[in-house]
Amino acid sequence: MEKLLEVHNKGMFYYLYLFSDLYDRSIVGWEVYEEESADYASSLIKRICLKQGRLTTEPLVLHSDNGSPMKGATMLATLYQLGITPSNSRPRVSNDNPYAESLFKTLKYRPNYQPRGFETLEEAREWVSLFVKWYNHDHHHSGLNFLTPYQRRSGLSDKILSKRKEVYKATKAEHPERWNGRATRDWSLPDIVYLNPDKVHEQSEKADEQMAVS
Repeated sequence: MEKLLEVHNKGMFYYLYLFSDLYDRSIVGWEVYEEESADYASSLIKRICLKQGRLTTEPLVLHSDNGSPMKGATMLATLYQLGITPSNSRPRVSNDNPYAESLFKTLKYRPNYQPRGFETLEEAREWVSLFVKWYNHDHHHSGLNFLTPYQRRSGLSDKILSKRKEVYKATKAEHPERWNGRATRDWSLPDIVYLNPDKVHEQSEKADEQMAVS
């Protein structure tokens, strides 16, 4: 994913290259550069894979926008070499990756975001470094039932969510009137996460219809 960071000089921008994990929402790698480059993106994805290792036996897919760095020959060759399948958003469809849109909105609405831009590349990198640390370890993500990405990634989620269920169950038993016959909050998380679950549901329905016709 790529995001423009405004420079203090009007009309100039730095480029934030940022990769996140769809399952646990954690930011697994990032860099800030002065230009768009497939070479930069390629180098960064190599470092991410080296650092993270192969965390799954399932095929890996990298979904990104249609920016030139992510579609350049160098980047594509690197992905195929690493066994990663490239995937791109459809042209002029901004919500093809709602997770990325949500993440960048969180970034822009941080209280200490620089509305007038960054003075230097080092300043921009320092700000992003602090943001990533906060996002991964302190940000209680609504899409994760208010866990932090680190808690989900490190395997602490089951224990934390189980404890929450116990607290809610005990509280409801003591004060049932607060729920008025309704169930307590669902603190579970899905084992499988889809980029666009609505599309998956539509495809499943179409497949069922085809099977019924045949």
